[in-house]
Amino acid sequence: MKPTILLAIMLIALGILALGYEGFNYTTREKVVDIGPLKVTTEKTRTLPLPPIVGAIALVGGIVLLVVGSKKA
Repeated sequence: MKPTILLAIMLIALGILALGYEGFNYTTREKVVDIGPLKVTTEKTRTLPLPPIVGAIALVGGIVLLVVGSKKA
């Protein structure tokens, strides 16, 4: 399989996943109080949004690369 076709398939798959998935959630641990032996931490959940345009660009780029790669063959 040609590398361009493989890259195109990967871009299409990533584009579909990005369109279906809205963002990434991750948890961080932060110190709130640190006074001698007293240590208090808290966990905060944060969301990194993934705009739909990123998925659309990857999907369209993969389709274009697939078409161009198959025409050269």
